Amino acid sequence: MRKVWMFTLFLMLGLNGAAYAHFGMVIPSSSMVMDAKKAAISVALSFSHPMVMEGMPLVKPKGFKVFSGGKAEDLLPVLKSAKEMGHDAWKAEYKIQRPGVYQFVMEPQPYWEETEDCFIIHYTKTYVAAFGEEEGWDAPLGLKTEIVPLTRPFGNYAGNVFQGRVLLNGAPVPGAEVEVEFYNRNKKYAAPNDYMVTQVIKADDNGIFAYTVPFAGWWGFAALNTADERLEHKGAAKDVELGAVLWLEFLAPTMKK
Repeated sequence: MRKVWMFTLFLMLGLNGAAYAHFGMVIPSSSMVMDAKKAAISVALSFSHPMVMEGMPLVKPKGFKVFSGGKAEDLLPVLKSAKEMGHDAWKAEYKIQRPGVYQFVMEPQPYWEETEDCFIIHYTKTYVAAFGEEEGWDAPLGLKTEIVPLTRPFGNYAGNVFQGRVLLNGAPVPGAEVEVEFYNRNKKYAAPNDYMVTQVIKADDNGIFAYTVPFAGWWGFAALNTADERLEHKGAAKDVELGAVLWLEFLAPTMKK
C-alpha cells in the first residue's frame, strides 16, 4: 500500500519517480573462503536502493556481530567509517581462522523515512562459508526477524532456485511479502521499467518463499512486517517497518581453458 500512496503523491506533485525498495546491506568481499592466504575478508555495511544504485546514509549500527559454531563475536568496535554510493557507510576487516559457516548480522539504528511516514529497521545478514565446512546454515539466530534459508545460502549458481522461511519473533509469517533486488554494483544491468527494479514474492502459509535468480551477482531478499511497538517522531507515535534482509551471492560457472 505504501508504494501506491507514494506513486499517488508523485502524480499529485507532478514528479517523475518511483518508490524504490529500501535494503540494509551487508556485503563481504567473498562468500566462500577456500584458501588460507585469502582468509582476511572485508565486510561493507550500507543502506540503499541497490538496483538503481542510490545510497542513503547509514549511521553507526546499533549492533554488528558474526555468528559461528554457536558463538557470537561483537564486531561493532572494529567498524570504520566508509562511503558507499556517495553516502556514509561502514566497513570491517575480519580474518577467518577456522573452518565454519559465518553469519554476519547488522542491527541498524531506526531510520526515519519521511515519504513513508515511518521508521525502518532492517535486520540484515549474510553468510560466508570457509574451508569446506557447511554445517549450521539452516539454524535461526533468534533475531527479531530473519530469513532462514531452506536452500544452502552459498555455493549457488545463477539460475538456481532459492527458498527461505520468514520468521518474526521466532514464528513463521504466513503470506509475508518479500522484495528482491540485485546489487547492480557495476551498473551492468538496466531495468526495462520501474516495475522491474524490485521483484515481489508472497510467502505461503508457512512463511516459505522461492525465487529463481536470473543472473550472477549479489541478491538481496527483504521480508517486511510492521512492528507491534511504535517509535516517537516529533511528538507523534509512528509505525516501524521491520525488515528481515538476507544477502546471497550467486555465481556463473567458469569455462575451462
